[in-house]
Amino acid sequence: MNRIALLGAAMATLSMGAQANPFELIDSQPRSELWVNPGFYSYHVQSDKDLDNTNPGIGAEYRFSTVASATVGRFHNSDRAISNYIGVYYQPVAIGPVRIGAVVGAFDGYPKMRDGGWFPAVIPIVSVEYNRFGVNFAIVPTYKDRLHGALAVQLKFKLF
Repeated sequence: MNRIALLGAAMATLSMGAQANPFELIDSQPRSELWVNPGFYSYHVQSDKDLDNTNPGIGAEYRFSTVASATVGRFHNSDRAISNYIGVYYQPVAIGPVRIGAVVGAFDGYPKMRDGGWFPAVIPIVSVEYNRFGVNFAIVPTYKDRLHGALAVQLKFKLF
């Protein structure tokens, strides 16, 4: 196949993909759902740092709309210390049952970050929920030598 035909085929494929947009903006509607979770499991990018991937704890997420929820919790972090968190999820985009957005909040308990004190964070998040079960996937960025990047997985269960 010559280069011009190959370029034409690639342009046609891109054109078809642009018409079939899989992303959907979620319409904000009121909700009242309470979810609980048993902490996290983290896969760390820096596997040579002797970090603890198992991060048990207890947390809650109150979904007050189809695009937003408040969250609070406590867990054993990857530096083997206790962390607390509070925040708001905002997930206005969906691909089928998958919600995409970020959680904006604050954490504490990381010894090298503000001496274990509270600090703000914005973390990209992808969630899937089905009936009474769900999972959040958070992409935690590395920050200097203070916070270690990870893909964190959080199971959750709907109480009501």
